[in-house]
Amino acid sequence: MFEWLGENWWAVWLTAFLAFAVVEMITLDLFFIMLGGGALAALVADFAGADAWLQIVVFCVVSLLMIAFVRPVALSHLKKGPSEQRTNVDRLIGEQAVVMEPVTSDGGLVKIGGDIWSARSAAGVLPAGQKVVVAAIDGATAVVSAAPDADRKS
Repeated sequence: MFEWLGENWWAVWLTAFLAFAVVEMITLDLFFIMLGGGALAALVADFAGADAWLQIVVFCVVSLLMIAFVRPVALSHLKKGPSEQRTNVDRLIGEQAVVMEPVTSDGGLVKIGGDIWSARSAAGVLPAGQKVVVAAIDGATAVVSAAPDADRKS
């Protein structure tokens, strides 16, 4: 078998590419796909008639170049997106909430959407039933302030 692989490096490079592609699908960090690109370049070098040592050099050089130059650009493009695409608790900032238990600078409870959150007031005491706005999330605590329309009613 090793004799056959020594004569058919294309199978080694194709297997390496497929293995790197599978690992990339699991990790999703754009590292292993760069190694897969190097394996494809070595596969092309094999089909062009390059010796085994040159195929290995092509694999190493192309992989390193892709990791150094292509991966950072690809990662920056992946992380781009509209600022309104907030995720997780960042989506709660600016949302309205209702005070369930009086909220002070030390603590209290608010209902954000359908969830009850521990909260603390950004300024002053907020009575139960008052509508508030989430100003920030600090760990598992919502930092809230009086809603602008609540000030107008007073």
